[in-house]
This record gives sequence, structure tokens and C-alpha cells, in this order.
Amino acid sequence: MTVQRQLWFWLVTAAVLLTLLILVRSILLPFVAGMAAAYFLDPAADKLEGWGWPRTLATALITLVFFLFIIVLFVLLFPVLQDQVLGFVERLPAYIDRARELLIPLVDRLLIRFELGTMGDVREMALGFAETVVGGLGGALRGLWSRGLAIFNVLGLIFITPIVTFYLLRDWDHIVARIDAIWPRHHAATVRRQLDLIDQAMAGFVRGQATVAATLGTIYGIGWSLAGLEFGLVIGLGTGVLAFVPYVGAAVGFLTALLVGFLQFGLEQPMPLGIIIGVFVAGQSLDASFLTPKLVGGRVGLHPVWVIFALLAGGTLFGFVGVLIAVPTAAAIGVMVRFAAEQYRASALYSHPNSDIGDDGDPGPQL
Repeated sequence: MTVQRQLWFWLVTAAVLLTLLILVRSILLPFVAGMAAAYFLDPAADKLEGWGWPRTLATALITLVFFLFIIVLFVLLFPVLQDQVLGFVERLPAYIDRARELLIPLVDRLLIRFELGTMGDVREMALGFAETVVGGLGGALRGLWSRGLAIFNVLGLIFITPIVTFYLLRDWDHIVARIDAIWPRHHAATVRRQLDLIDQAMAGFVRGQATVAATLGTIYGIGWSLAGLEFGLVIGLGTGVLAFVPYVGAAVGFLTALLVGFLQFGLEQPMPLGIIIGVFVAGQSLDASFLTPKLVGGRVGLHPVWVIFALLAGGTLFGFVGVLIAVPTAAAIGVMVRFAAEQYRASALYSHPNSDIGDDGDPGPQL
């Protein structure tokens, strides 16, 4: 079989698999969650197996402890998060009134300062727009919460995910070996090298970034709650979850906390606002100096714009499941693109043997 035919075979295979995934995307969540959990827990299972534990016993113990931890954490946090989310939605009208009290005098002063006092309709339009945005935010939060409850109430997610995790984790090494056996033999070494790079990139996100997000969410949630911020726990945990979106996620969470703090305390109480800012600065400093360099490092190797694009594209194609797999998939694509670029630069397409232009872009010797 020629290289061109092999290339077409794998392209067609990839297209068929992608089409099948799109068709069954509505039932993928338990399987994707189980696969992610198995991938996350595989090093622990390998460690126990190395200590002489049977793989099945090690897998059963790790899976049981992991999901018991998730259940206990959910049971402990769910009532608090539910009260805070629903309370935040209920408080939105009061926040809107408070925003009017604070913004109307400021808008009036600005209009007078810039001699726009006759444009009162500008003020009303701005306030109406702000009210619409805040109301839309409340509806979105209510919808997200209801969808979140629906997800957690889906029997498939509750019962299928632990089963998928157990079997994938138990047979992980066998699955890897069987996949390795299907690669073309004369390209197997190259494929393995690229898969190792993909594994490093995905591990940097799945294991490293998950730990970073949990740490930051805990810091923000506890710190903002101690500062007296209303709904500080849910805002802090949400900011930690959003931290996997470079820059944008942390900025959105911080601005939300700062806005709620401003509406709650106003400028008359600068101390709580200072604590809110200080907690965020401390969390970001810890992230920049220790968490991300030590836990994630440069293994993902993705530009922030590419990450944001991957999240949007994944959400559009597969919904919530697409958001979960967007960054690992983008990391894998990034590895393949870098490999393709290396192959291109080493080929005659980039530097033809008879070309008068050298590899550095300078003209070669002239006759």
C-alpha cells in the first residue's frame, strides 16, 4: 500500500469516527467522564500494581475511594451551593436597585462634566441596558443551575460512569497495547513518539490544570467568604473552575466578585473590597509562581487564543461534553500540527534541492 493510500485510509477513518461521535454526542457524557477519570487515576493504579497489588483489586479500591470522595464532597457542598446560587438570583433585583443608586449620581456628574446634561436619555438607555444584562445573567445562572441538576440526576451519569471508569482503568494497559498494534509497522515508532507527546500535553491539562483549578477555587471561595462577600463561596469556586480558560476565566470571576462586592459594600467600606482584591492577587501570584509552573509547566503548549477557540468549537459541536474534551483535544491537535510543520520543513516542498534560496531565506551562491 502506498503512502498516499494509507493517508487516505486514515483520513477517511478519522472522518467516519468524528461523524459517529457527532451522531451519538447526546449519550457521550458518562463515557467521556469515565474515560477522563480512568486517565486521571491510571498513575495511582500503576503505583499500587508496582507494589504487588493485583490490577483488579487496585482498580476496585481506587475507583471506590475516588467516587466516594466525589459523593461526599457533593453532599457537603450541594446545599451551600444551591442556597448561594438561588440566593444570588433572588438578590438580582436588589442589586439592580443598588446599581441605580450608585450609578445615577455618577452618570449625572459625568454628563455635567462633559456638558451632556441635556442627554438624559443616554443615562436611561445605559441603565436599561445594564438592567437587561443583569437580568439576562440571572436567567442564564438559573438555566445553568437547572441543567446542572438535570445532569447530576441523570441515572446514566450516576451509575454508568463508575462502571466505565472501573473497566477502563482495569484494562488500560491492554487497551493501549491493542491500539498500538494497529499502527502501520514502518511508522509505529514515529506514531508512538507523537502519542507520548500528546500524553504529556493531555496529562499536563487533565491532571495538572484540574489541581490548579481546585486549589484556586478553594482559595477564592474561602477568602471571599471570610471577607464577607455575599455568595463568595460559589463565586470563588466558579472562578477556580473558569481558571482553565487562560486569563479570561480568572478575569471574569474576579470582575464578578468585585462587582458584587461593590454593590454590597459600596465605596463607604473599602476594607472588604481591598480583601477581595488581595485574595485574588494572592491566588494569581501563587498560580504564576508555583502552581502552573510545577503542575502544568509547558506540557500543554497552547496559545490562549487557541484554547478559547477550542472551547467554543467543542461546545458548538458536542455541547457540555465538547467543553470537557476541548483543551485535551486541542493539545493533541497542536502536537500533530507541530509534527506536520517539522515534516514540511524537512521536505522538498519547503526547500527544494535545486532552489537558489537557502534555508535561512538568503539567496544562495550566484553563478
